[in-house]
Amino acid sequence: MVAAEQRLPGLVPPIHRDGWKFVAFFALAALGLGALWPPLFWPGLLLAAWCAWFFRDPARVTPDDPRIVVSPADGRVVAIGPRRPPPELGLGGEPLPCIGIFMNVFDVHVNRTPVPGRVVERSHHSGKFLNASFDKASDENERLSWLIETPRGERIGLVQIAGLVARRIVPFVEPGARLDAGDRVGLIRFGSRCDVYLPHGTTPLVLPGQRTLAGETVLAELDGPRAARRGRVT
Repeated sequence: MVAAEQRLPGLVPPIHRDGWKFVAFFALAALGLGALWPPLFWPGLLLAAWCAWFFRDPARVTPDDPRIVVSPADGRVVAIGPRRPPPELGLGGEPLPCIGIFMNVFDVHVNRTPVPGRVVERSHHSGKFLNASFDKASDENERLSWLIETPRGERIGLVQIAGLVARRIVPFVEPGARLDAGDRVGLIRFGSRCDVYLPHGTTPLVLPGQRTLAGETVLAELDGPRAARRGRVT
């Protein structure tokens, strides 16, 4: 299945519609500052270009396999292991396999659903804005939690977590929506984290430090036990 766009990606990825107002603001600021003092035009132009890069939304090709859990985010795997899911997900109080992915300000920040299914719940939780690469950010930071039920009945938790610079999580879909794996669900502004909570017995297939691509990198398979991936990031 080709996620979202049925076209080959171009050399310049498209900009998500939520980013155009920021690009326009900095472009106009560059023109205004340049009119006051010409050297100020260039820093403003660089900020506008950075915003265009930050809000890029490239096409991705998602595996068409209901057993596969794909990455919701571009970034780096910073945590793999059991963790108690946020209470608003309704997944119980026992630790579940969890994979945490940190996005820095240079990563794509459009997030995608890791599995096909129905959005059962979407819940916002106010909190702090700690560095999202820290494990405690999963519990203490501002977050938006998604509970997704697959056609086979598995329930997967996806938590978008605001970071040190991020101040806004923008959802794209409502509870009840039916999604294909790799569909866009939201955007976090400017540096953040995604945690994926998996059913008991699911074995993660990524390594700490590994880079991921939203909608493409396989995080786990939902069918039965499987040996964890061995290796190292070089």
